[in-house]
Amino acid sequence: MARQDFEFFFDFRVRYSEIDGQGVVFNAHYLTYFDTTITEFFRHLGFDYQAYVQQTGQDFHLVKSLVNYEKPILFDAEIEVGCRVEKIGRTSIVFVLEIFDKNSSDRYSTGEIIWVNTDQTTHKTEPVNNEIREMFQHNENLTA
Repeated sequence: MARQDFEFFFDFRVRYSEIDGQGVVFNAHYLTYFDTTITEFFRHLGFDYQAYVQQTGQDFHLVKSLVNYEKPILFDAEIEVGCRVEKIGRTSIVFVLEIFDKNSSDRYSTGEIIWVNTDQTTHKTEPVNNEIREMFQHNENLTA
């Protein structure tokens, strides 16, 4: 995707503790960047995640995470992670994420995160709540 395909970004500055012996961001931190950005995306949309879990007894389980590493991210880099919902299925949400240099059009990484909505007592899949579906459909161009 192109940078302009994202309406939401969350900023990070790479900390020393996030780099490895090669002086680049350790691979596992990309998923932390993605997870934090999804959380901030929900917050940006005004969604109270904790209230949702308490009221419905449902939560999302991660079922797929994909990271494509295109260019190393170095210590102290200022980055922006773009996030959008690509698709909402019956029980799942597909997020597309990309990491960009904050001060240029350089892209470091692309990724995909898939969540499945589950009942927290039975741990069985449940349809995505209409409140969530409508929130994303109102704010994104989605394929149903």
